[in-house]
Amino acid sequence: MSREIPSCTLSVYLESLTAGGQEQRQILRALAQGCGNGIQPDVCRGKIRMSFVSRLNSACRTSVSLMLANAIGCGLVMFSGVSAVAQSKPVKKPSQVSPEIQAILRDVSAKQIEANINKLVSFGNRSTLSSDVPADSGKGITAAHEWIKSEFERYSKECGGCLEVKTDDFTESPMDRIPKPTQITNVYAVLKGTDPANADRIVLVTGHYDSRNSTNENTTDPAPGANDDGSGTAVSLECARVLSKHKFPATIIFLTVAGEEQGLNGSKHFAKMARAQGWQIEAALNNDIVGGNKTPGDTTQNPHTVRVFSEGVPANATEADLRLIRATGTENDSPSRELARYVGEVGKADLPKTFQPTLIYRRDRFLRGGDHSSFNMEGFAAVRFTEWREDFHHQHQNLRTENGIEYGDLPKFVDFEYVANVARLNAITLATLAMAPAPPDNARLQTKDLENGTTITWKPSPGGLATGYEVVWRNTSSPDWEESKGFPADANSAKIDVSKDNVIFGIRAVGKNGLKSPVVIPPPER
Repeated sequence: MSREIPSCTLSVYLESLTAGGQEQRQILRALAQGCGNGIQPDVCRGKIRMSFVSRLNSACRTSVSLMLANAIGCGLVMFSGVSAVAQSKPVKKPSQVSPEIQAILRDVSAKQIEANINKLVSFGNRSTLSSDVPADSGKGITAAHEWIKSEFERYSKECGGCLEVKTDDFTESPMDRIPKPTQITNVYAVLKGTDPANADRIVLVTGHYDSRNSTNENTTDPAPGANDDGSGTAVSLECARVLSKHKFPATIIFLTVAGEEQGLNGSKHFAKMARAQGWQIEAALNNDIVGGNKTPGDTTQNPHTVRVFSEGVPANATEADLRLIRATGTENDSPSRELARYVGEVGKADLPKTFQPTLIYRRDRFLRGGDHSSFNMEGFAAVRFTEWREDFHHQHQNLRTENGIEYGDLPKFVDFEYVANVARLNAITLATLAMAPAPPDNARLQTKDLENGTTITWKPSPGGLATGYEVVWRNTSSPDWEESKGFPADANSAKIDVSKDNVIFGIRAVGKNGLKSPVVIPPPER
């Protein structure tokens, strides 16, 4: 702790600084005289650090912060003690893409994705209800899941056994769209985190490998499912192939589920299993219908974006949760919504402008559902990726041509380079999440006193990867984070001269190379 220095000594001290001219030093002297003994400075590597005694008022503190930034040219002004204060700056993307992310982007292959989708289509009809068709026939869903398992095993062999390949098998009882007891198998591969302190943290990607045609019970006529959801399954497979060549502190799961067309049965079982076993799933990325439909003559498709759907109010919110959301105006700040914003930031930082995510602030499309909802119901952050414009002639249809319109979900309507771009976005999001620190623990917005400023407290990010923290905020009517302030790794609170009544606040951990955790919203604490 710096010793207390009289204002006259402080003036001499400021005169000795090499940075800044005579005019700037005069301003600093005036500030020093105004604040008196409340300022306790020292110099560390050319940056000014100050400790403030409790009698220093917020107006003086703010003035000193702003004037030091202008006069001395410090990029960051930090104040030691229980809380920290830093220069506000707009939220912006990194200036360059890291070599590891560049390697991941390069390795994703549209040709490999095309081969995988064509292989899935070759199984004829992948209806969940076809599970009694023998795998050695080369047809049906059992043959499909055996092939997916063999692909994961092949990737694992290529990386020296880095993937643990598993199945989640269960028998679903008769229910709507399942007329008899039916075997359902989810196939997944686990890339275990290399850091023992972070390996329990999990991020996952998923797609459903089952398909259907016009009739739910039809297990014999073709149901190619190239787009719905061969494309999403191919994304999960390609992410496994590419990311298994790298090592990450946290764990990544590459999942393919069945039973989606009958009511999200496979993903519900998997998400419930994860919750029951206490898995720490921080993010689930669901890819469903990401083929970039290219119906001839369709000029309304947009090959330069993919929609990312996210819920605003958590599906598992309790009545107490809902009261808090209503009181704080955080209906646009569920963990899933913050995950969607994270996907958006990753896309802006690491992908070309020719392909970017479009965030859709609702859980899913009208009259439709997806496997991310199963994770939402269990309290996990999860989002859905879907192509910009769907052609419903190519979903859940028997193969036929009527009135000049070709029906059916065939590979020729899939844009494989588009799917590759979706896979790239998924892969770098997974990689960034798995390399970044966990969010700070127990973040709270202090509301003990009526004040125009804001105090946020938190406990350290678990796992030891955090090298700092970033408080972010935005106007209540704005969709994205607009302003931010950075704080050192040893900070556990922040005082910000912005009214919590006027904005939404969040906080995230910052790690090596600027990698950031998703934002968490600090609930009020009195």
